[in-house]
Amino acid sequence: MTSGNNTDLIALCQWMAGDFSNRQQSFDYPQQFAHIHIFFRPLPFNFFNAIGFYSEQVYDHDLWTPYRQGVHRVVARQDDIYIENYSLIDPIRYAGAARELSILNTITAKDIERRHHCSMVFHREGELFRGKVEPGNQCLIEKKGCMTYLISEVEITETTWFSLDRGMDINTHEQVWGSTSGHLQFEKCQSFALELPLDRI
Repeated sequence: MTSGNNTDLIALCQWMAGDFSNRQQSFDYPQQFAHIHIFFRPLPFNFFNAIGFYSEQVYDHDLWTPYRQGVHRVVARQDDIYIENYSLIDPIRYAGAARELSILNTITAKDIERRHHCSMVFHREGELFRGKVEPGNQCLIEKKGCMTYLISEVEITETTWFSLDRGMDINTHEQVWGSTSGHLQFEKCQSFALELPLDRI
């Protein structure tokens, strides 16, 4: 790992670690955007022997029922930062782990499985990181009785998180699910950066 990539990895992880809310966007455009939180909570270093996160996406009115959960391993490569994505085998068991460390600390490596072809690749562009799903259109998700591939775009700064996820029909390449009103625009409400085991990398 080069010192430059090490610096970028630390910055990206510090910026990602937090509770993000699109409250303002939801207030301004209530017909297009529900009020959502994205949580990225650092995992203990020994979970991956690397920097890792547990994530939840939840509606603000129902914080104990996340509609998306994941585990992520952050890897600095020569020219980018690669974030592996994992699903939880029994996700409801860990609902709320982003806010309750007593739940978070019960997750083990045996409770997750790799989501192949669904890793995110990030590049730094000045004061933001821009990420997207690894190339190939092989991150497959079945929704509405249709097999789709995921297109995910993320822009992260020190205080904001903009994201757009869309599911495209594998045959027609038409959008099946996801936002049709543009990016979700989140602002950081709380930072968890001090929980990162940066002294171990």
